[in-house]
Amino acid sequence: MIQAVIFDWAGTTVDYGCFAPVQAFQQAFAHFQVPVTLEETRKPMGLLKRDHIRTMLQMERIGSAWQQVHGRPAEEGDVEAVYRQFEPKLFAILQDYASPKPQVLETVAVLRQMGIKIGSTTGYTDAMMEIVTAKAAQLGYAPDVWVSPDSVGGKGRPYPYMIFENLRQLGVGAVCDTLKVGDTVSDIREGVNAGVWSVGVIEGSSELGLSQEEWEALAPADQDQACRRVEQAFRQAGAHFVLRQIGQLPALVAALGV
Repeated sequence: MIQAVIFDWAGTTVDYGCFAPVQAFQQAFAHFQVPVTLEETRKPMGLLKRDHIRTMLQMERIGSAWQQVHGRPAEEGDVEAVYRQFEPKLFAILQDYASPKPQVLETVAVLRQMGIKIGSTTGYTDAMMEIVTAKAAQLGYAPDVWVSPDSVGGKGRPYPYMIFENLRQLGVGAVCDTLKVGDTVSDIREGVNAGVWSVGVIEGSSELGLSQEEWEALAPADQDQACRRVEQAFRQAGAHFVLRQIGQLPALVAALGV
């Protein structure tokens, strides 16, 4: 019997396409004369932000570019140096990327009418979330619980601990009574590692990587092709279910039992 749904934030419930961190990561790497692509930037999305930078620096092309520019391989100190550029750039734009995605408010309202508790996890820090949660609440979205990696000793995704902390605070006693909903491979792995139902949502996701305008401009056949690509990525990561739109979630919850 489903008791709780735990959502991701950027790309899942707010920030259609998950553009705030992408922009900040690209600007941070550009500061060090190492331009990075959208694809490279999005691949580790959902991780704790320092882990995200570390993962990017370990990518073959980025690592080679870093060595060519700086005359040596990237080191752990470089993770901190890039993060020091990334953080203020993200803080400067976060408030502008906290609007709930289409169907989110309606979906959460229906879930609550069904008696479902609403939790959330994130790759953002507590300080970042103070900005995002305040703006989202002004616009109508406020989950019962939010947990960042700061609350679990920095062990963010794909570790399961943020989900476990959600369950503790929500008073849910069994992982099988929980759905984790996200828009990245890291989200899916977080859910799988926690032993909960792991659900990927395609439209507006970081994995899809399109703005709402770009998505709506695609021909239906191109939309279907993009959805198949994203679903494959989610399935390969272990997703139990993949939804095209977040508005399909209440029907899934009902099918699993409430």
